[in-house]
Amino acid sequence: MRTLGIDLASDPKKTAYCMLEWGGGTAEVRELCVGKDGGRLADDDRLLELYGHADVTGIDCPFGWPTAFLAFLCSTTRPMGEPLPAWSDIQRDELKFRATDLRVREELQISPLSVSADRIAIPAFRCQGLLARMKVTDRSGDGQVYEVYPAAALKQWQFPSTSYKEAKGKPMREKLVGNLLNKARWLRVSDEQRGRMLESDDALDALVASLNARAAKLGLTTRPSENERRAAVREGWIAIPEEGSLERLAGG
Repeated sequence: MRTLGIDLASDPKKTAYCMLEWGGGTAEVRELCVGKDGGRLADDDRLLELYGHADVTGIDCPFGWPTAFLAFLCSTTRPMGEPLPAWSDIQRDELKFRATDLRVREELQISPLSVSADRIAIPAFRCQGLLARMKVTDRSGDGQVYEVYPAAALKQWQFPSTSYKEAKGKPMREKLVGNLLNKARWLRVSDEQRGRMLESDDALDALVASLNARAAKLGLTTRPSENERRAAVREGWIAIPEEGSLERLAGG
């Protein structure tokens, strides 16, 4: 099995990806790139090429917008003079967060960025084009493409999920990478690839996204309830790994 993890940014130069190859109780990092690799930019064509070689793909980016937010936008485009919903009557969390965001917040006590009220919406625009070209119709996880959230995965696997970003987070990132590789001794990473993760939190997130994709393929992630299913198909659904599932990934 090959799993592809994509840490999607609006700019291909900031986009990272990681391809893992699984077999014989091990996983080997076949490709780990941020921006360019061998002169090839991590643009949509490159990501789709990699997707074609993977059995399952995990993308760190919202797959859609809150249903209530889209309905609210449509209501504001009605002809002038028609009454609009009273602001006091609107459930603001429903405008800001999807069903899956609320589930993550409830179960893990961390809050994903709001795709309707934060800059994460910009890479989400790009994500729509990728999902269309991948022919994804079920955004809740169709067996081939899943929405992932590295912070949630790290927390479920008992690692720090904050304070490892950007240059100021390098000390925490070094500790995180060391602990991850020590815990997942079946994960084969070259010195160059390890150095890439120490320098770039995007590279680390791409690796975690690829591991998360494996968990989703093995059925080791949360699925929407019957009440959440309808929203999840349209809004997207974060595949949260089960606690302790990291140790089970290599075994299949």
